[in-house]
Amino acid sequence: MSTPSLLILPGDGIGPEVMAEVRKIIDWYGTNRGLAMDVSEDLVGGAAYDVHGVPLSDETMEKAQKVDAVLLGAVGGPKYDDLDFSVKPERGLLRLRKEMDLYANLRPAQCFDALADFSSLKRDVVAGLDIMIVRELTSGIYFGEPRGISVNANGEREGVNTQRYTESEIARAARSAFELAKRRNNKVCSMEKANVMESGILWREVVQKVHDEEYPDVELSHMYADAGGMQLCRWPKQFDVIVTDNLFGDLLSDVAAMLTGSLGMLPSASLGAPMANGRPKAMYEPVHGSAPDITGQGKANPIACVLSFAMALRYSFDLGAEADRLEAAVEAVLAKGLRTADLMQADGGTPVTTTEMGDAIIAALDASL
Repeated sequence: MSTPSLLILPGDGIGPEVMAEVRKIIDWYGTNRGLAMDVSEDLVGGAAYDVHGVPLSDETMEKAQKVDAVLLGAVGGPKYDDLDFSVKPERGLLRLRKEMDLYANLRPAQCFDALADFSSLKRDVVAGLDIMIVRELTSGIYFGEPRGISVNANGEREGVNTQRYTESEIARAARSAFELAKRRNNKVCSMEKANVMESGILWREVVQKVHDEEYPDVELSHMYADAGGMQLCRWPKQFDVIVTDNLFGDLLSDVAAMLTGSLGMLPSASLGAPMANGRPKAMYEPVHGSAPDITGQGKANPIACVLSFAMALRYSFDLGAEADRLEAAVEAVLAKGLRTADLMQADGGTPVTTTEMGDAIIAALDASL
């Protein structure tokens, strides 16, 4: 296998700040673990618009197609609010997802013990939580046709969005979930609305078929998506991997995100089909936005971006032990009470800046050797 290649797109707002801490960690792995990486950096979002007049240049898109993984910071900001929709910063992110065909969005919800009291749920409900939501990302109601706003025969405006899925689109999302479950606790719960939606009936049938023919050793259950939302709030630790469609995945992953207490802690991955070298097309990014209100103040929490790199180690580079090392370093830092602004509570914690949090994670990595 060739040297892993990584394209870094810091983006806008706090993106460059949190990415700077990840760059230090990448350098640490090169120096201390012999993990040489071919790292390049380019522009996306508003930063790209300022230079190229578009939120993602063709040249950058070409680079993204060739590397083993893309690591993105954040895009957007009030400076770009009045731009035409076609060149808004977010269009750069959407272009990456679409043209790389990143159909499986992985959203982990992990609650570190040191932060269990940050959740609105009771400690015993969320402490030790570690679930993964696999959201189909490139089809469903957000992309189906017909769509739009028109005037009907009665002279009323009506909005139309079409929920549509093919068997192959469902099957590849299901396979992603089953493969992930084999690396975890070997359980998948598929969520849809087969009781009221034909697309839900097809979803359930295809997921069951993929399971029976290809993954009979993985435990599979089915649940209506609304009941799934309720169960996530009642007892989320019953789940291991949840697989669902684009719309329900959008909703359920945000519900799961708040179980952990802070968006500043949550990474994500978007994966596509394997390339010639066997690695999947992949982009990794923190769930949080560009946070323009705290940009440049040293308040940003870099952990979500750091954990996004940990996901890259695990899913793109097959370095699960090194991903474990990095996640353990983050947990050790939090256990010491170090807190960026978003993690501070009235009952204490040691306030640290973005840079200091990154340095503390490096120190914890040193201690792991």
